[in-house]
Order: sequence, then structure tokens, then C-alpha cells
Amino acid sequence: MSAQPLDVDGQSAKRPRRRRLAAAVRRATILDAAIPVFAAVGYEQTRMSDVAAQVGVTEPVIFQNFGTKAELFAAALERVSEHASDYLNDMAGGHASVDRWLRQLLASDHLDHLHTAPMFGVLFADAHRLQFDAEVSAALQRSVAFVADALARILRRGQREGSIRADVPPLTLAWLVVSLIQARQFRRTYSPDPSPVLETDLLGRNLETFRPRPIASNTQ
Repeated sequence: MSAQPLDVDGQSAKRPRRRRLAAAVRRATILDAAIPVFAAVGYEQTRMSDVAAQVGVTEPVIFQNFGTKAELFAAALERVSEHASDYLNDMAGGHASVDRWLRQLLASDHLDHLHTAPMFGVLFADAHRLQFDAEVSAALQRSVAFVADALARILRRGQREGSIRADVPPLTLAWLVVSLIQARQFRRTYSPDPSPVLETDLLGRNLETFRPRPIASNTQ
């Protein structure tokens, strides 16, 4: 039997009992630690032991809460969609009109920033490469739909203020925004010679698509 540690007076001192976290709190803590790891090194290079070290637990604890790395990544992706929604809302709140917010959102340098670690776009881009995994694919669909709903709410506000066209449902416009974000990432990844001039021209044309349509005159 091992002896109890002694305090400074030579008396036995009991080790403080470590409090067990509630299951939901434990999972949230693991997710908070996993997200920056996935963003920094990508899914393939992330080790569950690295996440465990960030949390201060053993690796089996991670597997007890998330059965596989894919399950952990899927949960992290859905948590990141909440972060993305908050980011978009905060960003929109800093602009006088939704049209101006959209200009900043779709600017190529801003989209590149969103897809650079530690920003949330890194996980979305990684998830598109992992769609062969059914769990990740389902989480990606739910997460992108969640972000599209957040975009639609902002665009609906733009319709009410008159800076965004009102002849198209806001959710349809939101999915167009999502496609433009993904298109920039595609060009950034595969274009051998990206052109800032073309990106600026493209942004201007894209913004025109979202602006109110001129009212046709009925002159004979």
C-alpha cells in the first residue's frame, strides 16, 4: 500500500478529487479543443492524441465521447457552422446596408481570409474533400444549410431596407452567395494565374445580380 503524501507539517494530505465533467460539457470542451487543431493541420494530419493533450485527458476519453475521428470532425463542423453564423451576423451589424456587407463578404481577399487557418472556412473546405465519409457528408450538408439560413435572414433584411432585390426569395439568394464563396475557393485552389483585375470585375457583376431591378416603364 502506498503512503499518502505529506503536507508541510508532516501530516497526511489527501489528493484533491478531480471533478467529473457532465457529458455535454465534456463533449463541448473536446470540440472547442478539436476545432483549432483541425483548422491548423487538416483532418488527415490531426491525431486524437493531439486533441486529448489540448483537453488534458487521455486519448480513450476522446473515443468514449466521439467514437471515431470522422465523428469528431462532423461534430466540429456543425459547431463551426454556428461560429460562421455569428460571424456573419456580427459583420452585417457593422455595415449601414446589406449591400455594403455583401461587398465586403464576397471580396476575394476576404474570402481568402475565411479559408485560411484558423478561420472556419478551412474546415468546410476539408469537409468537401471528405464527402466519401457518410457521416462527414451529412454533417456538411446540415452545416452549409445552417449557414445559408443565416445568410437568408440577413438578405431578407436587405430586401426590407431596399438594398437587395425583392423579386427572388432570400433563401435562393443565400444559396447563390454560398456558391460564389465556394467558386472563389475553387479558383484559388486550381487557378495557375489568378487575376486581381478579373476578381474585381467579377465582384462588381455579382453585386449587380443582388441589387434591385429597375422598374420597367410603360411608355407607349
